[in-house]
Amino acid sequence: MDAIEAAIIRTVLYADVFHCPLTAAEIHHFLIHDTPVTAAEVNDRLAASPALQQMLICDQGYVARQQRADLIRLRQAREAASLELWPLAQRYGRWLARLPFVRLVALTGALAMRNAASPRDDLDYLLVTTPGRVWLARAFSILLVRLARRQGIEICPNYVLADNRLTQERQDVFIAHEVTQMVPLYGHTLYHQLRAANAWVGAHLPNASGAFYDERELEVGTGWGAVKRLLEWLLAGRMGDALENWEYRRKLRRFAPQLRTPHSAAQLDEDRVKGHFDDHGYSVVREYGARLREHGLLENVPGD
Repeated sequence: MDAIEAAIIRTVLYADVFHCPLTAAEIHHFLIHDTPVTAAEVNDRLAASPALQQMLICDQGYVARQQRADLIRLRQAREAASLELWPLAQRYGRWLARLPFVRLVALTGALAMRNAASPRDDLDYLLVTTPGRVWLARAFSILLVRLARRQGIEICPNYVLADNRLTQERQDVFIAHEVTQMVPLYGHTLYHQLRAANAWVGAHLPNASGAFYDERELEVGTGWGAVKRLLEWLLAGRMGDALENWEYRRKLRRFAPQLRTPHSAAQLDEDRVKGHFDDHGYSVVREYGARLREHGLLENVPGD
């Protein structure tokens, strides 16, 4: 295999960890390589490479490993479920955008890749807030979580961070994917700042310079915008500082035992709330490495 063929295999193998066959456009966008590659080069290899034809199956617009052709039907079902969920994700994304101090709302997780397990799957979000109000913004979002749960809807704002802490400390292929596959719903300018602060992802995914699904920015509405500004004004001074500190200390005591669990990727400080106490990113990287080893591709992995 040449370098582009190897990159295509790496990309399909990574998606295989999530039982997710990819379209040619997705392979190009999320190509795991060390330099940018054109869509034409990817399409040419998929159509004409004997090596890829031996290892991959292309059917109904999706590409999977030869041994995993059954996943194509699963991906079709998951894509249908994702399309059903998408309007709901936008609806709750708009409500999150209306919360005080929230400046960016991005859809993350399986739904961001149109790979939701069912039409009742969780709605995962990343929130970026103004500095010094991360924990208050999260508290408001938890109220929304509880209201949605009464409707049988599970929304998970499981990563909240301040806009002065946009750079991700862990810099591997898993986090690179998390950054590049998120779908900004509100706060597009800040989304671009987040991407610029994490330019390192280009060493893993050089083609993924923007969001694959580029959604129009949600509007909070004139009335809700006024309510948001009023609440921010009321909570901008000493009372807001006291409430922020109280919520931070309260949650830190509550989650302290979970922070010490093996493979915890949780980050709880004044600027970040990342409640991944049993982070599956470690197992993803391990399973991906096993697939690379199986195909003789473990050496010279981009970004490593």
